[in-house]
Amino acid sequence: MEFVEKINIELKPWIDNRLHTTVLDLFAGCGGLSLGFEAHGFRTIAYEMDEYAAETYNRNLLGKCVQETLTVDSVYPKADIVIGGPPCQPFSVGGKQLGLQDARDGFPIFLAAVKQLEPEVVLFENVRGMLYKNKWYLHEVVNALEKFGYYIRYSLLNAVDYEVPQNRERVIVIGAKQKINLPKKANKRIAAGQALGELALQHDDSSKFLTESMDQYVAKYEKASKCVTPRDLHLNKPARTLTCRNLAGSTGDMHRIRLQDGRRRRLTVREAARLQSFPDWFEFAGNETQQFNQIGNAVAPYFAYHLARQVKKYLLGNAENSSSLRDARQLNLFAHETIYQSRTVKNI
Repeated sequence: MEFVEKINIELKPWIDNRLHTTVLDLFAGCGGLSLGFEAHGFRTIAYEMDEYAAETYNRNLLGKCVQETLTVDSVYPKADIVIGGPPCQPFSVGGKQLGLQDARDGFPIFLAAVKQLEPEVVLFENVRGMLYKNKWYLHEVVNALEKFGYYIRYSLLNAVDYEVPQNRERVIVIGAKQKINLPKKANKRIAAGQALGELALQHDDSSKFLTESMDQYVAKYEKASKCVTPRDLHLNKPARTLTCRNLAGSTGDMHRIRLQDGRRRRLTVREAARLQSFPDWFEFAGNETQQFNQIGNAVAPYFAYHLARQVKKYLLGNAENSSSLRDARQLNLFAHETIYQSRTVKNI
């Protein structure tokens, strides 16, 4: 099965009626993490402050995303699993190293939700810096969760090891009332060319080509950063990490494709979405910059799919491989097909 066909099918939301659980997704963005869970049959409800990200979530997922700015006093509906990507200011460049006492930090909100709901499973992701220079803060959060009674496992995982065509390192923390493990790496890596297919060679009047001055700017950037290999998108291997900055901004580090005639153009929204493993039927709200920002901030959905599978195994044992589960999934996919049948590939 080709990569795009695979994610278009496997990442379709459905309801597994054996799962009497609800997933609460905090700081949900456009729904990349929730999509991985809904693709395994989980019911979700989410909270996100950004208007366009919340609209994107509601366009594509079965669960509802509430547009709201969360606080430690927020009250949530009952949920058995709490997930999310809390924003973390205490160890940013402008942070003051205040840890859980920093009012700008999302982790006190995440921990308050866990304390309020006492879910069976908790899971969050964050940038790689949380495991290195700022490991002290990771320990604060983990210690708080352990005091709530959770067995915690965490590690730096790369989405490229979970069938995402992009090098994207993230700290993943998972906890449960009983021992739970992080997912094992997949045996297959996906190249950017496998994800983009014919899109990589296409261009039209709307394509954004690099000008001569931009080419010169990029050359100076790569020389200054001692870049040996040009940072164009190489179709024979996974992409570099996608960020809001290198997707939406005209920077020296911007993502771009070199065409056969030597010209270089910037990625389209759909191409960026594919490199993040979003299915082609997934529609983004907002203007181009807002869509790029949603993609750059998202948890790669197929990475989330592997994380959700591990949670499901914890809840259901090894039923993931049983024929009864496959039959249940097919019935639910058929039932929800009308939601997606009108959606076609949109090369934005």
